[in-house]
Amino acid sequence: MDKRSLKVAVIDMNNGAPNQGMRGIQEILSRFKNENHIDLSFDIFDLRQKGEIPGIDYDAYISSGGPGSPIESKGEQWENDFFNLLDQIEDFNHQNKERKKYAFLICHSFQLACRKYDLGNITERRSNAFGIFPITLTEDGENDEIFNGITNPFFSVDSRDWQVIEPDFAAFEKKGAKLLAIEKERKHVDLERCMMSIRFSDEIIGTQFHPEADPVGMKMYLLQEEKKKAIVDMHGEQKYLDMLNSLDDPARIVLTQSVILPNFLQKAIRNLQKTVVIAN
Repeated sequence: MDKRSLKVAVIDMNNGAPNQGMRGIQEILSRFKNENHIDLSFDIFDLRQKGEIPGIDYDAYISSGGPGSPIESKGEQWENDFFNLLDQIEDFNHQNKERKKYAFLICHSFQLACRKYDLGNITERRSNAFGIFPITLTEDGENDEIFNGITNPFFSVDSRDWQVIEPDFAAFEKKGAKLLAIEKERKHVDLERCMMSIRFSDEIIGTQFHPEADPVGMKMYLLQEEKKKAIVDMHGEQKYLDMLNSLDDPARIVLTQSVILPNFLQKAIRNLQKTVVIAN
């Protein structure tokens, strides 16, 4: 692989709250750089806490999850800056037939984009979702290169108080968006399954779940007394122990972390190098 440089902007949406997601993103970027022998550099922008927003001079953008309501920030400067950046990325891509810029939106960032594009109904969950859960790919998801190498269903870390449900397929069609993954089916629960991944455009994709999560970070979360109590109270102690024991299972979050964001970065670097790679 030629050593063309890849510049990545990482947008921190955590608003100063402690998290493992930023560490996970940085580890994936560092590993991708070393494994692919490319000149990859990244800068971090603390958007919600410090108002930092990257310019349009990056090749790829990864925007993190974060706490709080994806509705109450409507009209705030940092949110306007974030939406303006998405518009700039799309405008750049419309004006450039070959060279493209790419964006990956995680959890809170995903919810904000769903609201921006009116793709569904954003609601607060009855209870917090936290744990390692199976996620189901749609037919479009099975055919999307971002999920090459994943199973169906696959497992990922889900951590949220909010959700995007009731997809507006007329808005999807107008946007050219595709629903790639949905929440697991719960036959005993009469609730709408939430949207777990959307391709907003050829270059912009988002996930409700956390593809950056790894066993180290998840174990740190699970060993916190409040997290343990919440899971045991809701699902029972056996479910909690099963989660702990599944962390190092190579077919679960280890697989998800090794596939999804690296696939996104591969697409960006392939575009830069003007090579065509046909997926199996």
